[in-house]
Amino acid sequence: MAKQELADRVRVRLTGLPVSEQKMFGGICFMLNGNMLVGASPRGLMVRVGKEADGAALARPHARPMQQGGRTMPGYINVDNEGVATDRNLQAWLDMATAFVSTLPAKDKKAPPPGRGAKPATRTGRRPA
Repeated sequence: MAKQELADRVRVRLTGLPVSEQKMFGGICFMLNGNMLVGASPRGLMVRVGKEADGAALARPHARPMQQGGRTMPGYINVDNEGVATDRNLQAWLDMATAFVSTLPAKDKKAPPPGRGAKPATRTGRRPA
């Protein structure tokens, strides 16, 4: 399943929730109140279930731990495309993610920390060291 097709299916099912979108992890991540909820990619759906639900989520068909940079990311699950092929299965994963992420405090968008922006050029056109 193409990333955009899965993202479109997710978007429809999240209508009405305070969700935003952001490109991350080679796909499109959906954020609920500023917290990562799920991500759609060509490899399937990344689902944030929380550490306590890892076991139950991994027991479901087509689910595996999320790997990032060679490390397992507790609380995050990857679901192969076969595991979200039906609307019922996709909705079950979205419900699991929403149940966990809705318990988290909302995040405000923060300004970048000082010193992270471009340094101003000097009169010579060179940037200060």
